Amino acid sequence: MQPLEPAALADIQAARARLGGIIVRTPLVRLNDDGPMALQIYLKLENLQPIGSFKVRGAGNAMLVAAAARLAQGVYTASAGNMAQGVAWHARRLGVSCSAVVPDHAPQTKLAALDRLGCSIVKVPFAQWAEVLRSHRFDGLPGLFIHPVSDPAVVAGNATIGLEILEDLPDVEAIVVPFGGGGLSCGIASAVRAMNSGVRMFASEVATAAPFHASLAAGAPQEIAYTPSFVDGIGAPFVLPEMWPMARRLLDASLVMSLDEVAGAIRLLAERNRVIAEGAAGTAVAAALAGKAGGGKIVCVVSGGNIDSATLATILNGQVPNG
Repeated sequence: MQPLEPAALADIQAARARLGGIIVRTPLVRLNDDGPMALQIYLKLENLQPIGSFKVRGAGNAMLVAAAARLAQGVYTASAGNMAQGVAWHARRLGVSCSAVVPDHAPQTKLAALDRLGCSIVKVPFAQWAEVLRSHRFDGLPGLFIHPVSDPAVVAGNATIGLEILEDLPDVEAIVVPFGGGGLSCGIASAVRAMNSGVRMFASEVATAAPFHASLAAGAPQEIAYTPSFVDGIGAPFVLPEMWPMARRLLDASLVMSLDEVAGAIRLLAERNRVIAEGAAGTAVAAALAGKAGGGKIVCVVSGGNIDSATLATILNGQVPNG
């Protein structure tokens, strides 16, 4: 794979036009927090999308730009759950078949959603699933492969979030975005940089799986030890080589949070704003609350809300889920 370039503003605007009337233009709301007044945290509520995740943007744009003949053969993706839901949601809308290769630790709430959407599920060991992300293929599945991260159309679709943030909060000073493979954070940063904004752009990761942080420290893509956790929407053993140059160029730093801090942020979102967030989204809010994104007006992208009810109950009871 050739290194990806930042999404061009024209491509981002075209993606927004394609997705208009299909997805939700999600609200930007203030976090009801009692912290320092100098810290103004806002929440971009992508958990309110039809599938409970921002992935409906990138998946939709990628499928809408694809040739009808390719779509007619069906589509498939590799995903822990949210991208698969995005692809499946659009596939059902367009009347095409859909399959998803999922890792063996994919949460039940996301697998149940795929069943409801009529998506065929192929569960494989995590290492095999990660190899699909590297190779961009899975033998035995027909149709068009929609990569969850390193697809220019996916990045452009995700970037539409950046346009909305700048429109709703023109004086935003920092944006914190969960980092899984970089498709969301680099997409939003593409839009922000294209608008000649001086906004600070931060990735957020969890301590059990933070390859981007390790790669920034080393100055080159690194492989790390990966530990599965309730933060299932982000985290991998590596940074995709084709995403590394763009991520290093567009993102100012990676803010790494512990599982305790992520659980605390999820609990606060539920108690203060009545917002249900999954682990990935919790990393962004936790980083802002800890002051790691600096002061002023900070937007945290609540990337999704697809969390198992038992996991959420454990967090609301003041505990940190195992696995």
